Amino acid sequence: MRAGRSKKDRPEPSAYQRALGLLVRRDHSRRELSRKLRARGVEREDADAALLVLARQDFQNDARFAEALARTRAGAGYGPRYIRAELGTHGLAREDIENAMQACDTDWTDSARRLVARRYGSKDLTDPAVRRKAGDFLLRRGFDQKAAAAIGREAPGEGDFEAC
Repeated sequence: MRAGRSKKDRPEPSAYQRALGLLVRRDHSRRELSRKLRARGVEREDADAALLVLARQDFQNDARFAEALARTRAGAGYGPRYIRAELGTHGLAREDIENAMQACDTDWTDSARRLVARRYGSKDLTDPAVRRKAGDFLLRRGFDQKAAAAIGREAPGEGDFEAC
């Protein structure tokens, strides 16, 4: 057994230390950090003070969090509606959400095409049942009706829906 302080002898970490420990792992929104701190027994006033300091130090930044989350979700094949909705659940300002979506710089139609090609690559998209399933899949992933309706319109072999 090592000499020194045992776990019982260590002082309880401050709200700032707990929040910083969470931010070391990944970015969090202010709302998310506050919720996690409260779940760990930190008083609301202490959590708010810690989050204010972290924001001043730019360790916690909602705009940066929004951009990172939008890029990650777009890269994973989610559409703009899904991403906006998820960003909204984090209590982000509309301006931060809009800036994140613009910074994402994704061709949503191309993203939808690649997603369908990956999921339904060898299936005949001119078959109405397959086309409907592919369209429904895109709608569930957060793409708009226009992207879902465009599935299967192109003639096979034009390259729009071929696997990447």
